[in-house]
Amino acid sequence: MQTARDVLTPDSLSMLQSIADAGSFAAAARSLGLVPSALTYRVRQIENALDVLLFDRSSRQARLTEAGVALLAEGRRLLMEIDAVANRVKRVATGWEAQFTIAADNVVSRNTLLELCEKFFALNPPTRLKIRDEVLSGTVESLTSGQADLALGGSMEAATQASAQSRLLGNVDFVFAVAPHHPLATAQEPIGDAVMREHRAVAVADSSQRGHGITVGLLGGQDVFTVPSLQAKLEAQLRGLGAGFLPECMARPYVDAGHLIVRQVDRPQRVMRVGYAWRQPPRGQQGKALQWWLAQLEQPATRDALLKRFPRVE
Repeated sequence: MQTARDVLTPDSLSMLQSIADAGSFAAAARSLGLVPSALTYRVRQIENALDVLLFDRSSRQARLTEAGVALLAEGRRLLMEIDAVANRVKRVATGWEAQFTIAADNVVSRNTLLELCEKFFALNPPTRLKIRDEVLSGTVESLTSGQADLALGGSMEAATQASAQSRLLGNVDFVFAVAPHHPLATAQEPIGDAVMREHRAVAVADSSQRGHGITVGLLGGQDVFTVPSLQAKLEAQLRGLGAGFLPECMARPYVDAGHLIVRQVDRPQRVMRVGYAWRQPPRGQQGKALQWWLAQLEQPATRDALLKRFPRVE
């Protein structure tokens, strides 16, 4: 007698899915190039091996039973796993990663990053590309936790401490900016901490999944409006919902257009050293996708564009 392992093959799972999609044995048999009796016999073999009924045959239509629905759901998952194995084998054979994930901090220009993705796709590689939006310590954490292959824009200090290779991407200057109608737009400069504490700060939530993450530039006792991204922080400050530090290159177009005002504060100038990091594969054998991205990041113009190219304000 055949066992479940004997009958649950990729072909048989695909066949069962065809019957469910067609709605009848006869229609499925035509699409598969089989006679109906042969199809019915194969289904009976599977049902006998599993000791369950997969289809309700009380009407002309082939309706899945609850057991049939469960089997096809698991079958789809198994077929996806088989595809994944095939992709991994292909990766080993060609040197290309099956999937390459980039954790990109909010300070990185998305326009430049997407231009690089466009160049990468032009190679027609057998690699799926995935971008993760991260903030602060979550950027490097994505790399060290195995969720990303390359971290862009994370703190250089965090990248250096992580068990990964790292290089300097560049420095990001921050400015304290408020909307023209915000009370701090007319406060006497340099604005001290006591005055700043009286007004709400806009902060970006650290995307770290471990611990409490980090906060930057906040004062004890200050009201805080926490948002999920630098873009949301920018939009909140444009609306006058709070004040705070923004990357100078991101704020500059809005300052030039008169939508934001840079104010001097009684604090040292804030400069963030950011880097990029990657995990060194076993035996030092880098995949071709990683090699390509690292080659792009070796170019000064690319590093500069990733940190300084933000959309203009019309």
